[in-house]
Amino acid sequence: MKHLAIAGILMLTAAAAQADPLEGVWKTQPDDGKFAHVTIAPCGAKLCGVISKTYEASGAEYNSENKGKQIVIDMAPQGGGKYEGKVWRPSNNKVYLGKMTLNGNSVKLQGCVAGGLICSSQQWARVN
Repeated sequence: MKHLAIAGILMLTAAAAQADPLEGVWKTQPDDGKFAHVTIAPCGAKLCGVISKTYEASGAEYNSENKGKQIVIDMAPQGGGKYEGKVWRPSNNKVYLGKMTLNGNSVKLQGCVAGGLICSSQQWARVN
């Protein structure tokens, strides 16, 4: 009986340690001619994304003032590869209602206003 309890605890621990499929580094679509790598990782029970690298349109890396800033805020899994939270758009410094839909190595990110009636979207590609 003791062995079953230990096995059960180990299985629960292993399941809890599994990474969410959204975790990793993602390449944004160009916005105002520049793009970034965003690292998505747990922040409490939700997921957050921080700008980890920034690039000119030519692909040359540069040090943007936005490096280290959170762009994906408190994304909560909704099931079926869907997430809801908030997103920050650096080019206009506004935070929007955010939605993300994961599809393999790409994710559609939406920033919405008016309760989700008007949305703008980007397609991000997994870097790793």
